[in-house]
Amino acid sequence: MAVQAVPTKGNLMNTKKSLALAKNGYELLDRKRNILIREMMTLIDHANAIQEKIDNAYEEAYIALQTANVTNGFCDDLSNTIPEEDSLKLDSRSVMGVEIPILTIDEKKPQTYLHYGLRLTNSGIDKTYEKFTEVKYLTAELAEIENSVYRLAVSIKKTQKRANALKNIMIPKFEETVKFISDALDEKEREEFSRLKVIKRTKLKKAQAEKEKQTQAENA
Repeated sequence: MAVQAVPTKGNLMNTKKSLALAKNGYELLDRKRNILIREMMTLIDHANAIQEKIDNAYEEAYIALQTANVTNGFCDDLSNTIPEEDSLKLDSRSVMGVEIPILTIDEKKPQTYLHYGLRLTNSGIDKTYEKFTEVKYLTAELAEIENSVYRLAVSIKKTQKRANALKNIMIPKFEETVKFISDALDEKEREEFSRLKVIKRTKLKKAQAEKEKQTQAENA
């Protein structure tokens, strides 16, 4: 049961304004939630496609690594010749106020040299390097999408909670208050109307009595 306000016209106008604002806020939150859900579903579909690609890429990369190990011996020393990846950059974009990460890795231009020598290696090493490079880019892309989905899901949950609070608590509360004040003012107007009718009837009776008294005095 909501705490009822003092039934005045000023409180009625203020409550109606609050009710309209709450309804408008609910519509905006509902629209935001729908947009975020559509964005998240699009990213989930993309994530599923990327996951399938990355699974295949990892499988091919490890098969290539096994082949390279068999044909070249264990490649631990060769792996140390590959430089660490330091071109990963983080940016962001906004979707209805939600910061969505954007991960980018600078694509290296074709090298005029390799990070390892050709005399002690074969094409198996080249294929392994190529496959794990593909895995690197796909992993960055998948990480971006999964983090975006997580942030969108959190925002959708918060938006849904706020929308439910407006729909199930605030809007009914304001509607109840508007009804209470309106009913009270209507009742007050009816009472005032009845009081005025009684006063008018009393005045008419008094005027009629005075008129009759005056008529009797003139006839006497």
